[in-house]
Amino acid sequence: MNKIFLFAFLLFLGNTFGQTEGYAKNNDASLTYYKTFGTGESLLIINGGPGMNSNGFEGLAKSLSENQQTIIYDQRGTGKSKLAKLDSTTVSMQLMVDDIESLRKHLKIKKWNVLGHSFGGMLASYYATVYPNSINKLILSSSGGVDLTLLETPNLIESGLNQSQKDSLNYWNNKIDKGDNSHTTRLGRGRAMAPAYVFDQKYIPIIAERLTQSNMTLNVLLWNDMQEMNFDCKPKLQHFKNPVLIIQGKEDIISSEIGKIGNKAYPNSKLILLENCKHYGWLDAKEKYFSAINSFLAT
Repeated sequence: MNKIFLFAFLLFLGNTFGQTEGYAKNNDASLTYYKTFGTGESLLIINGGPGMNSNGFEGLAKSLSENQQTIIYDQRGTGKSKLAKLDSTTVSMQLMVDDIESLRKHLKIKKWNVLGHSFGGMLASYYATVYPNSINKLILSSSGGVDLTLLETPNLIESGLNQSQKDSLNYWNNKIDKGDNSHTTRLGRGRAMAPAYVFDQKYIPIIAERLTQSNMTLNVLLWNDMQEMNFDCKPKLQHFKNPVLIIQGKEDIISSEIGKIGNKAYPNSKLILLENCKHYGWLDAKEKYFSAINSFLAT
């Protein structure tokens, strides 16, 4: 089984009705589905995966919409967004950031704040290198990083599991390798992986279900593209002078060293490591996570 680096995102409970929803047309005529919440200064929230839709971020978007307008969207090839075919000609990091820019223009937003979580943080950093003038402030939440250091981390998920959980993960992975892609098997794999993502284990069932939803074809296409392009935002980010908040858990599956690399790459950045927190700051350290973000955006 090819090693897939999947940073899944939680189905965070909350109001499932956005104030507005619609489609933005992209440069290649594909369509991006989006939802907005609240009013005021705009904050784009980029979910991770890659290969997952934005459904799991509605609760986060709603919570943050108390002070501004928040926007979530389904990345190309996921959710309700429309893409004619899924292959290396239609899926790339360049096309992904072009879609973000098309969405900004469609919504007639001059500049917006951007929050990218996990793989979404990698995408947000790349967006900052291609369209730096479209961003006011940038938040990297448990970001996968500004380069490919992440791929040098062995057993990324397994490092956050005990031996029993590792054995369970191997069992379900073997079933998938043999062609069993049923929901039951994928959910079993999700339950085995989920403890690596949260410090508070009561969220395991929700995370496990979310982990069943990724499009592995899209996931592989994007990681292949990043490796082929030797994904490294650091040189261009030295010229990005806008405020940047990097926030992640001390026990995150994303090493704190990756956060420190980002902190060094962005000249005007601040790094916050949350205690008793893994990959979901808004769950494991809710008060401190939202306080840090709201304070950062307000100043």
